[in-house]
Amino acid sequence: MPYFSTLLLLAVAHSTSLQTSSSVCEKDCDCQGEFKFTNCSSVLFTHIPSDIPPSTEHLDLSWNRLSRLPAGTFRALRRLRVLLLNDNNISDVAGGVFSPLESLQRLDLSRNRVSSLREGFSLGLGSLKELLLGENQLTCLDGFLHLDSLQRLNLSGNAISSIRPRAFGHMTSLRQLYLQDNRLGSLTNGDFSMLRYLEVLHLQGNRINSTEAGVFAPLTSLALLDLARNRLSAVRFKTFLSIHSYSTHVLLADNPWSCDCDLQRVFGKLRSVQRLFLDDYHNLSCREPDELRGYRLSAVDSELCVAETVTVLIITLTVLITVVAAVVMAEKTRKKQTGKHLCEESSVVYNYQS
Repeated sequence: MPYFSTLLLLAVAHSTSLQTSSSVCEKDCDCQGEFKFTNCSSVLFTHIPSDIPPSTEHLDLSWNRLSRLPAGTFRALRRLRVLLLNDNNISDVAGGVFSPLESLQRLDLSRNRVSSLREGFSLGLGSLKELLLGENQLTCLDGFLHLDSLQRLNLSGNAISSIRPRAFGHMTSLRQLYLQDNRLGSLTNGDFSMLRYLEVLHLQGNRINSTEAGVFAPLTSLALLDLARNRLSAVRFKTFLSIHSYSTHVLLADNPWSCDCDLQRVFGKLRSVQRLFLDDYHNLSCREPDELRGYRLSAVDSELCVAETVTVLIITLTVLITVVAAVVMAEKTRKKQTGKHLCEESSVVYNYQS
C-alpha cells in the first residue's frame, strides 16, 4: 500500500504541475506541446504571463499590447529558440532581460516603440542569428555588443541618422544588413568595419548625399548594395572600386543625378569594371541641369562631354593658330632683318669701291 500511495501522490503532483504549467494554454494561448510551440498572438496581453510552459522553444507574443519588458521576464523560458514580440507597444526594454535566453536564435521586435537599446540589451544573445528591429524609433546605432553569431539584422524604417564608430564591431558573422528608410545623410570610413562576410546591404530610402572613398572597402563578400532613393548627385569612382568582392550588384536609381561630363566618365569607368554590375543604370534620371531634367542618363551620356570636347578643340585650335601666326610673323621679321642687313652690306661695298 505505501508503494501505491506514493505512486498516487506522484501522479497527482504531476497532474497538478501540468495544469499549472499549461494554464495559459487553457485560457488564452494555443499550445502544441509536441512541437514545443506556444502561440499567444492577438490575445490583448498587457504583460507576459508567468505560466507559459517552460518547455516552450517557439513563443509567439505578437499583436498584443505589451509596453514593457522588465528584468526577469524570461527567467523560466531558458529553452526558447524563437521569440516573436512584433506589433506591440514596447518602448522599455530592460538591460539584461534576454540574458537567460542563451539558446535564442530569432528575436523579432519589429513595429514597436523602441527608441534606444540599453547597454545590456544583447547580454545572453550569443546564439542569436536573426534580430528584427524594423519600424521602431531608433535614432542612433551604438548599442550592439556580443552578437558574434548574428547573421541577419533588420533596422529598416527607424529614424537612424548616425552610425557610431564600431557599431557593428562585434558582428563578424553578419550576412545581411537592412538600413533602408532611415535618415542617414552620409557614409564615412569605418561605418561598416569588421563586416567582411556581409553579403547584402540595403541603404535605399535614406538621405545619403556623400560617401567617403573607403567606406565599402571592408565588405569583401558584398553581393548586393542598394543605394536607390537617396540624395546622391554624383559618385566617386574610388568609392565603388574599393569593393573587392568577386561580384557586386549595385542599385542607384531615384537619386538626383547632376548629369555632366564628370558623371559620364565615372559611370563609364564603373561599367568597365568586370566585378561590378550597375543593374539599374538604364533607369538613372537627370535632375540637373534643367535642360536635361527627367532624361535618362543612358540616353544623354554620349553627349555630356560634347560641349567640353568642343571647348577643348576650340582652345586647341586657337592656340595652334596663335602659334602658327607667331611663327609666320617671326619668319617675316627674320626675312626683313636679313634683307636690311644685305642692303647695308651692299651700300658699304659700293662706298668702299667708290
